[in-house]
Amino acid sequence: MTRKLTALAVFALVAAPAVADVESGPKAGEKVEKLKVHAVVGPIEDKEVDYAAERKDAPTVYLFVNAEKFDRPMARFMKVLDEKVGEAAEKSANVAVWVGGETDPTKTRLEAINKSLKFEKTALAVYTTDKAGPAGWGLNTDAHLTVVVANGGKVVKSFAYTTVNETDTQAVLAELKKAAGK
Repeated sequence: MTRKLTALAVFALVAAPAVADVESGPKAGEKVEKLKVHAVVGPIEDKEVDYAAERKDAPTVYLFVNAEKFDRPMARFMKVLDEKVGEAAEKSANVAVWVGGETDPTKTRLEAINKSLKFEKTALAVYTTDKAGPAGWGLNTDAHLTVVVANGGKVVKSFAYTTVNETDTQAVLAELKKAAGK
């Protein structure tokens, strides 16, 4: 009986699909690159802006959302992050950029998302130039969400998710706190 169980366990491990981590986003220590986007909701609305220049050295969490993969668990992640980012570091904010969708429908969708989630510390924008995302940010199109924590104009850490939920905010907020010296 033991040999059968061992054989089944080995078979289950071999037959199980391999799940590889997805890498996406710039490496820690790199300079925050330009981020020219169309701002939809937030402190700047309905105009082109370089959010990296706007945020300069302020602690910022950049969220790059694969427009085709946005779902309720990701929305919950973003809402919890919005609620707690101010506790992690003074003058901190989130900038969420939808990548890969059609511009006009995405703008309309972002307005509806904000109306539903009522973000207070999260700006919503759409990247309109290239479906692969802005140059210099090293985004992987396989990632559903890429989160880049930045402070002082430098990348602190990047996180890439193919699935995400609100508990994943803990690691992001811990990096933000550490970067802000809290």
